[in-house]
Amino acid sequence: MYIVLGMLYESLIHPLTILSTLPSAGLGALLAMLITGNELSIVSIIGIILLIGIVKKNAIMMVDFALGAERHEGLTPEESIYQACLVRFRPIMMTTLAAMFGALPLAIGMGIGSELRKPLGVAIVGGLIVSQILTLYTTPVIYLALDQLRQRKKRKPSDVLDHRQIGWPQISRSSAC
Repeated sequence: MYIVLGMLYESLIHPLTILSTLPSAGLGALLAMLITGNELSIVSIIGIILLIGIVKKNAIMMVDFALGAERHEGLTPEESIYQACLVRFRPIMMTTLAAMFGALPLAIGMGIGSELRKPLGVAIVGGLIVSQILTLYTTPVIYLALDQLRQRKKRKPSDVLDHRQIGWPQISRSSAC
């Protein structure tokens, strides 16, 4: 996944922003499985895989919009991720709620064969609730932190602080022991 996202964004940093949303989804699914007393089975793992796709899509929508705003509109990273959060909030919530309400009948699980489908629904609903709450806050923070790291690495040696300007003593090679 990292390589594909790296090629898509032509960056080594921004795929990390997207992939940073996935642990909260897995944590939410596992917590929901634990709370409801369901076992981790093949069906619940399928639900976690589906959940990873939905959560990753949400982060991609936010990061993609922010990068586009930076490149095409000349916004700063802070302004661009803020605009991404404002503009992409509704589509992210719509897809998340549609997936959650679609999985809710599976999670409630009544009827013949419901014991097979119930872990799938519980994993999806629990993971979506936890990841949605966390990623709406953490994605912009991680985006800005990794962008600052990228800016620090991008600086040229001439941008480094000159110690002579702040009055530090100069040590010449001839006076060093």
